[in-house]
Amino acid sequence: MRIVNSRILDGEGRTLILRGVNLGGGSKNPFGPPGWGLRPESLKNPAEASFVGRPFPLDEAESHFERLNRAGFTFLRLVITWEALEHGGPGQYDEAFLAYLRKILLIAAEKGIFVFIDPHQDVWSRWTGGDGAPAWTLERLGMDIEKLDATGAAITRQRYGEFHKSLKYPNGEPFPRMAWPGNYNRYAAATMFSLFFGGKTYTPGLSIDGENVQDWLQGRYIAAFRHCYRRLKNCAAIAGWGVMNEPHSGFIGHGDLTCAENPVLPAGPRPSPWDAIRAASGHAIAAPVFNELGRKTSKSELLNPGAHSLFREGFCCPWKQAGVWADEGGKPVLLRKNHFALFEGRQADFMRDFHRPFTLRFIETMKEADENTFFFIEGMPPGAHGAAHPAWNKNDPPNAVNAFHWYDGFALFTKQFRPWFTINPDRFKLILGRKKVQAYFSECLANGVKWSREKMNNIPCLLGEFGLAFDMNKRRAFADKNYSLHEEALSMYYNAVDANLLHSTIWNYTADNTNATGDGWNDEDLSIFAEGKERAAAGWKRPYPMATAGSPFSIKWNYQRGIFRYRYTADSNIAAPTVIYLPAEWFGQQTKVTAPLRCELRREEQRLLVFNDGFAGEVEIEVKGENRLK
Repeated sequence: MRIVNSRILDGEGRTLILRGVNLGGGSKNPFGPPGWGLRPESLKNPAEASFVGRPFPLDEAESHFERLNRAGFTFLRLVITWEALEHGGPGQYDEAFLAYLRKILLIAAEKGIFVFIDPHQDVWSRWTGGDGAPAWTLERLGMDIEKLDATGAAITRQRYGEFHKSLKYPNGEPFPRMAWPGNYNRYAAATMFSLFFGGKTYTPGLSIDGENVQDWLQGRYIAAFRHCYRRLKNCAAIAGWGVMNEPHSGFIGHGDLTCAENPVLPAGPRPSPWDAIRAASGHAIAAPVFNELGRKTSKSELLNPGAHSLFREGFCCPWKQAGVWADEGGKPVLLRKNHFALFEGRQADFMRDFHRPFTLRFIETMKEADENTFFFIEGMPPGAHGAAHPAWNKNDPPNAVNAFHWYDGFALFTKQFRPWFTINPDRFKLILGRKKVQAYFSECLANGVKWSREKMNNIPCLLGEFGLAFDMNKRRAFADKNYSLHEEALSMYYNAVDANLLHSTIWNYTADNTNATGDGWNDEDLSIFAEGKERAAAGWKRPYPMATAGSPFSIKWNYQRGIFRYRYTADSNIAAPTVIYLPAEWFGQQTKVTAPLRCELRREEQRLLVFNDGFAGEVEIEVKGENRLK
């Protein structure tokens, strides 16, 4: 594959549309029985963790890859965490996991699957309410990982019940819906991101093993994934690498540490940075509680009611060391409320001043292993402080792809979906009516494409994450087996993908998903596969042009009527055929093809081949099938 003028081409010169899934949600946790990652013991003995078996056991690999290929998902985003590679300690790589990955990737290649590796993290690590970094990254800063929840420095699904015993929830599990993103507003994750990206600027005197903390953390991260690449680089299935999933700015850019400036959205306690800093250093702090609409309520929640210090003896808060605050008679006093506001004398811009240098460093180091690989670049998660896409220019490394993410925020955070209703969170505007909701979804993705065209030198775009909670609407579909609403939601999302001719990888495919435990991480349940079966397949198993002998123009799929239409401009210089994926569930013996060019329908392969035969000009293909999924 190669990139030419914002398009990804194959060796025949055909324009590719890459479509697949994130593999998988369970890879955020070490391998264990279903539900194990939701229990407190999963955070014990971090050095002994093993990710062998993620994304699925080796003896299941063939069946899973065959299923994905049959679904037309031949380009996957393969989730690997830093913890999976280096949980034992700095430089102690898990060679057993790397050997397992190599075997998985060899099977993927045999089954016609390509992947790009996703160095995945959410809110820094499992110990700070997400996944990604090893526990020792926190411990080397002097943090006691057993006290992260108790001090309010993090909120974890595994330990939530220990500190909120008085709360009762209808499902019997004391964990609020979609609470985990609130960790971006808490001390541990915000501090680690600030040190990782901005340690040299905001804590110039803080070092580990003789290096500034920023260089030390980034160096360990890049070395781990470079070692991974060296072990896997001749695996034919690997088409590229991500840099970091949904990087975050931490405290960087805040103008006033006493205010929660543009915090991540979820309901619950919302401490200011100064609240979070004081709580982590042994002070009980009342944080205001916000509702799901982002409005402050009359309630508050006490962070660190036991007044414990997060730091082990001999350590203290790095921001105290940097002179941001001080103890005066046992009382914390803020000395520099705008400490994180500036960079080199001007307003700090996280994406330009911190994320971009790290991205360039990562790519230049990884290119030493392979000059020709693709690199998938992401911005900050939607709703985060200062969220933006990165910038890229003609002098930056080639073979870059803008791999932005998008979710229907209302459906994701409330676990409800109505095809005629959603909310634009940027404007707090209600969107009413099916056509308007569909147009809004398409507009959201079009904005990502526009950014790439105007700010990233027109590099290709891939929608790296989007999806739907299958346990929405109070888990009703689990009881009545009616996934029609899920199918409609997913169809609307994919309609937006098609309208923008986007490459895409839906979130996600979790091989051991169950209705009881979902994806096994923070009560999320977005897997299109569960308990051995595909879910709502009519919403995501749909026809699309895999390779076009020319330039794509428009893709339209009506799943209610089973009609697919594709328009493109044929290139007479390309002898290889246009290849359209036609899922067998829709296109059987009654399939009818209308086209001005010679066609060959290969039902067993689920492919329609269309030959230019020297023709140049506009082509419209119509294929009629029937819904055989009902």
